Amino acid sequence: MQVIVNGKPLAVLAGTSVADLLTQLSLAGKRVAVERNGDIVPKSLHATSCLSEGDKLEIVVAVGGG
Repeated sequence: MQVIVNGKPLAVLAGTSVADLLTQLSLAGKRVAVERNGDIVPKSLHATSCLSEGDKLEIVVAVGGG
């Protein structure tokens, strides 16, 4: 199935969770904010929030610095 991540189409397997997607994008373990179809997905729900065909996700990586 296909989802949109940060404005770009991406093919993922049916049943892919937000956590799976982050792993696929090499973002697992990083400080990220995930928005799915306009709603924030809390980190506590990443593993149980499964993606659907056509979902639009925005993923922002927190960058530290001073």
